[in-house]
Amino acid sequence: MSELIHTCYRVLDLERSITFYEELGMTELGRLHIREEAINAYMGFEGDGPRLELTFNIGRKEPYEIGTGYGHIAITVDDLDGVLGKLAAAGIEPEKPPYTVSIDGPRLCFVQDPDGYRVELLEAS
Repeated sequence: MSELIHTCYRVLDLERSITFYEELGMTELGRLHIREEAINAYMGFEGDGPRLELTFNIGRKEPYEIGTGYGHIAITVDDLDGVLGKLAAAGIEPEKPPYTVSIDGPRLCFVQDPDGYRVELLEAS
């Protein structure tokens, strides 16, 4: 049986990116040093395994192009306002205030991680 095991992002500042995803409730579950070329940090939620691979290419200084095909990843959070408060303390603001897409739907908003990748934060019900 096949399964989707993770998504990979290339990042310029590994520690800054790890801190961002920790604010969303993820934990660093492991690292893999690839010779003198790169470091992969594996992030995930408690009991779920590594779902996000952050790849830091040693020596790279210029930002990566995200491209027009990338949309976002979505993460559920128990307390959207609390998470947004933590992110605001780190200088990260939502693209627009939380909203719903349907009358009974959960609140959501979008933020960008330190490298500009969009992340949808969806309040768990």
